Amino acid sequence: MTDTTEDPSLFEAPTEGEQERMVEAILFASADPISLRELADRMPHGCEPGRAIDTLQKRYEGRGFRLVKVGDAWAFRTAPDLAYLMQKETVEVRKLSRAAIETLAIVAYHQPVTRAEIEEIRGVSVSRGTLDQLIEMDWIKLGRRKMTPGRPVTFLVTQEFLDHFGLESARDLPGIKELRAAGLLDNRLPPGREVTGNQDDDEDEDDDDQVEMFDED
Repeated sequence: MTDTTEDPSLFEAPTEGEQERMVEAILFASADPISLRELADRMPHGCEPGRAIDTLQKRYEGRGFRLVKVGDAWAFRTAPDLAYLMQKETVEVRKLSRAAIETLAIVAYHQPVTRAEIEEIRGVSVSRGTLDQLIEMDWIKLGRRKMTPGRPVTFLVTQEFLDHFGLESARDLPGIKELRAAGLLDNRLPPGREVTGNQDDDEDEDDDDQVEMFDED
């Protein structure tokens, strides 16, 4: 019987080319973005997925799809200029109330933020239904509790929110003017004023804004 315990070839990490193929395979097969830690956990010992990511990013520049960073994870996504090819003929219309739109904007720009802080910024109370709607849409999520009296829970935008709007992180959010142009802020608010409301949530619910989102393959 041959002794192979001292054979270093048995413990050599895959070549860079092999590692790049592994990363490609994992990302193509995954429906969700994958972090570097998750890639490393799935790959053989000694692999460096970060180097493979750098190489693949350059390789796919100018192609029909790109390797993009979503939060702290990576995914293949259709090139922005070709996104129209993925849109179906039907349009799914989801109605977001003025209260929900303002609440979403506050969470995105002030995260991590508590419910009390959202109410302080808006100037009115926030109904549980508004927060539930955004959580069900998977656009906001619960964060850590603040080390303040009562230890209130905080809210953060999700990776799905960033992915939907093509953002790498919340730091890439557009300015107030861009948000108004996209219909994500009430154009009736005076310029320069923070996102606030003069009515309670029950009244805001009657003043619905429509956000159109296209189904994509």
